[in-house]
Formats: sequence, C-alpha cells, structure tokens
Amino acid sequence: MSRAAVPAKWARRIAGTLFAPSMRYEGKVYRPPSESDAYILQATIGCSWNRCTYCDMYRDKVYRERELADVLEDLRTAVAIAGQRLDKLFVADGDALGMATESWLAILDAARAGLPKLRRVSCYATASNLLKKSPEELATLRERGLTRLYIGPESGDDATLKRIAKGASHAEHVEAARRAHAAGMELSMIVLLGIAGTARAQEHAAATADLITEMDPEYFAALTTTVVPGTPLYRLQSTGRYVLPGVDGMLAELRTIVDRARPSDAVFRTNHASNYLPLAGRLPQDRERIVETIDGALAGQVLLRPEWARGL
Repeated sequence: MSRAAVPAKWARRIAGTLFAPSMRYEGKVYRPPSESDAYILQATIGCSWNRCTYCDMYRDKVYRERELADVLEDLRTAVAIAGQRLDKLFVADGDALGMATESWLAILDAARAGLPKLRRVSCYATASNLLKKSPEELATLRERGLTRLYIGPESGDDATLKRIAKGASHAEHVEAARRAHAAGMELSMIVLLGIAGTARAQEHAAATADLITEMDPEYFAALTTTVVPGTPLYRLQSTGRYVLPGVDGMLAELRTIVDRARPSDAVFRTNHASNYLPLAGRLPQDRERIVETIDGALAGQVLLRPEWARGL
C-alpha cells in the first residue's frame, strides 16, 4: 500500500523511472514515491515475510534471490544506456535488505563503478531482516553505498502488530532503527492510518507516535489503510471482525500521531494517493501548523481528497 505499482510490460520509462529494455523483471514493480526517478533493479523476487494481513503486493510471487549474474547484467545494461545521468538506485523487491551481504556488496561495487553520479542507493527493509545483519555487515553496506532504508512498521501498538502479522514488535523495530542509524543509514518510516480498525484506534495512534519518537527517522509518511480484496484483512472485514475507521477517525489518528511524535528532525508527508488530507512539513518545526490544518479538516473547513481520486 505504501508503494506505486507499474506493470512490468511497461518497463521502459514511466513517470520518470528508468528501466533497462533487457530487464527481466518478474511481476509488478513497487517502489516508494520518492524513488520515481531512480533506476529500479530487481535483485530479489517477492517478500521473504509475505504474511502481513493487509498486503497483497507480493502474494503472487515465491520469494527468492535472483541469480547474481543476471542482476549484474541488468545493471550493466542500465549503465550502458544511462550511466552518465543516473544518480539514484532502488534495489527491489519487497525487502531486498534480506539478500546475502556478499551479493549486496557485488551490486554496490558495480553500481559505484558504473554510475559516476550515483548519490543514493536504497531498498525496502523489515525489522527482522535488519536484525539479522550484524552491526559490521550494516556498517560495511553503508560504507559501500547503501544509504537509505524504507521500513514500514505500520503501527507501534504491539496488539495491532500481532494482529496484522507484521513479524516484529515495537521494541524490535526500535532496535532495528538503532542499528541502522549506528551504521550511518537514513530511515524512511511508513505508518498506516486505520490499520488497527475502530477497536484499537486510539491505542494504535498513541503507540505509533511513540514508535516514531523512538525510531527517530529522517523521513516518515502516513498512509491510509485500503482493504484489498483477497487479503486476510478483507476476510476479517467481511465477517465483521475488522471495521475500518471513517474519515474523521483517520484524521483523529493522524492528529494524535503528529501532535505526540517527537522525532529529532523528520521530513513528514501524507502525499500518497491513499490519503484524504495531503500534508507536508518537518517535525518538530511545523507541528503547530500541521495540527491546525488537521483540525480545520475535522471541522469541515479544509477540502479533502475526494474518494474517486484516492488509490493505492
């Protein structure tokens, strides 16, 4: 839900994203909105966890690492086509950090050698895969060029994390963030409004704000839960065991999160298409302004994104 999907058959240049024509990309392409102008390199296929109840992004894929020789060949093709102008590399699929460190180092070395303007290499990560890497491995990956990790705890509430089968607790996410920062990596954190349903909305919002404080990301974004047909969350909703909050409920969660979270200095966005209220700013500097805007929306004084304009 926190990603933009592109059918692989369109794999040339779409929305500023470069794909090598010979790229053997399997399935849909997912990447963060901020990587729209990055070269996307599929090094792993699917998600090694692939159990989150709300997510259908990788359910049609069996997780595996691609042959390193194929990955490096795709990278060489990109270098030949656009190596002099590419400055960002996003390594896919769902949680590519779990790839063997030796493979990562080969990719990072090849990218640094072939892309003279390269300024950022990033990937999705899970807390569990971060914790599987030793501090020495993470430091080496950062030294060789892996600079940013996108991680989606979705909630800081342990009861919610268990119910959505996230695979890691509040404390484990905090420790994962500590290790990433100790290695010198940036964190971009994603949370989901409404993921706890109406039953634990307040607990979810408060604990998520606390998790943002403790993980202290450089970037964090709030998205709005979309119940996707075929997912376990959809089945819970259809039997009445999960109730998605209404718009005001989502905005109330967002207000609590922004008002309570205390990151050191984080770029904050709700510009994803799933959200009713697009916001942008920095925390803590812009907290008062952002909260006032949310209050205006709750009072009906700020226009919201219409339902037809929302999407994944």
